[in-house]
Amino acid sequence: MSIEAVRKYFAEFGMDDRIQEFETSSATVALAAEALHCEEERIAKTLAFQKDDEVILIVVAGDQKIDNRKFKAYFQKRARMVAFDQVEEAVGHAAGGVRPFAVNEGVKIYLDISLQKFVTVFPACGSSNSAIELTIDELARYANSLAWVDVCKEVE
Repeated sequence: MSIEAVRKYFAEFGMDDRIQEFETSSATVALAAEALHCEEERIAKTLAFQKDDEVILIVVAGDQKIDNRKFKAYFQKRARMVAFDQVEEAVGHAAGGVRPFAVNEGVKIYLDISLQKFVTVFPACGSSNSAIELTIDELARYANSLAWVDVCKEVE
């Protein structure tokens, strides 16, 4: 799967024209923010975790880090990221382009409350040089998220 899968997914809603592709990489939060001319915290980064035999994606604000204590309290397991070389097989997208849309069947998606302070955010679209601007409500709807969670560290 790739950006084509995301284009097809958003075409179902008449939104594929909102996907942005860049001449430069947007594979990290810093690079995405530079390409989009926005603050790093508005990049909706998607993190992949392994929980027993399940893959969990958690979308968080770009300036956030997972709080292991909060993660374990919510998911009843210690946070363990999917290995870099296994991300594409587990999720359906390579690292640097992981997004919460058009993922492999069975992948569970959650949104962290750190995103709720923004009107719009920019998740990746399946390649290392793409993104889409979505409102928070659109993100929740199109990501088919299961719940809002609070699993990030407090930002000082």
